[in-house]
Amino acid sequence: MEFKLLGPFEAHREGQRVRLGSRRQERCLLAVLLLHEGRAVTAQRLIDLLWGDAAPASARGALHTYIGRLRTALAPCGLSVATRQNGYAVEGPYDLDVPRFTRLVRQASTEQGPAERLRLYDRALGLWRGPLLADLADDRLRDRLGGPLDELRLTALEERAGIQLTLGLHDRVAAELAAACTAHPQRERLVAARMTALYRAGRQADALELYDATRQRLAGALGVDPGPELRTLHTRMLRGDHRLDRPPAPVYAVRVGDEWLPWTTSGHPALELCNTYAGWGAASSLPGSEWLRRYSTLAVWAGHLDLAGRSTVDGLLDRARQHPGEAAAALDEAREFRARLYACLTAPDDVGAFTAVARTAEAAARHASFTRGGDGLGVWRISPSAGLRLPLYAAALSAAELLAGPQRFTVRVCPGDHCGWLFPGAGGRRRWCSLATCGTAEACGGRADAAPS
Repeated sequence: MEFKLLGPFEAHREGQRVRLGSRRQERCLLAVLLLHEGRAVTAQRLIDLLWGDAAPASARGALHTYIGRLRTALAPCGLSVATRQNGYAVEGPYDLDVPRFTRLVRQASTEQGPAERLRLYDRALGLWRGPLLADLADDRLRDRLGGPLDELRLTALEERAGIQLTLGLHDRVAAELAAACTAHPQRERLVAARMTALYRAGRQADALELYDATRQRLAGALGVDPGPELRTLHTRMLRGDHRLDRPPAPVYAVRVGDEWLPWTTSGHPALELCNTYAGWGAASSLPGSEWLRRYSTLAVWAGHLDLAGRSTVDGLLDRARQHPGEAAAALDEAREFRARLYACLTAPDDVGAFTAVARTAEAAARHASFTRGGDGLGVWRISPSAGLRLPLYAAALSAAELLAGPQRFTVRVCPGDHCGWLFPGAGGRRRWCSLATCGTAEACGGRADAAPS
């Protein structure tokens, strides 16, 4: 069973919505028990939550009636309401959106890579359909049950907007924060993010209008002016500060179309796929940086590495726009394959990683054809029948070729503390990858004379 409490109460079983509880208070009672996740709630606390100070003399009897009805309704769903001492608890397997939302937000806050953080925030905020039990609870009950849920959501919106602005997704920020800025003018980080997004989208007048509207709301509701950071941002926009126009470009990146891709460091597609995430992230957790932020980045990367022709890439981008769920799944598969390939190349004894890479290569071979290239040489190409997995399969063929030949033994890992990129270095003569900063004492923690990897 799946229960959704963020917004109106909903229950689903095997994808179909289920009607539980004929009365509002029955559904509210069920929600309270679900939120306690198997822990017993005393009858007295349930009465206090459901009726508060207005509890009638018949409240305990009504509670017993509601419990009986819920037991009857939940039994076909494989759930039960157990009596424990002087309380009740829902027993049986069920999925609840509230703890998932909390877990995803907290997980996102600890991630290092911006793309992974953005993905987690997107998943968390995608669960939010409105305030907790929007159709059942009043603000008093919501505060007692949900605690900091609203605060957690607003913080997630602020953090996600900051990541999106860094990645150049200003149009998304401008659209997604419109309602939140109106409802919460006191959250000046939200307002600043949307002002910046509007400004970068060429809508300076809208950005300045948002500031004025926020100032008026703050004065009317709280009797205060905007804070110094928001006032400074407003002044910079009035002056046309060019530094507001764009986010800083990622380091060691090249712009291809609308995507930032990492520099080419090895010349081999399989190694370059690994190098889309190894380098310039947290030194304690390589691979660190995340370049495959979205499916479009993967498709453009495949074209940039000549794994797919331009028309093929255009077709992939169109299909990804039409089928975002399918694109997200293909991107997740590519990331998983990339992690396995990186492990395979850096830890030759990892049999599990090799097996996983081999399975993907075998799947790719079923969609491959050998054709004549423009230079007269033969080349393996993945058929469009592979759909949105085409870039993944093209990279897998390249990986299989690398793992099957002697070039595999020339693969080196740049030993820079903040690098980790892979490159071919025959005989170990090359200690560092081709990036100019690698091998310097400043970049590598004073280990420029480190032994070859």
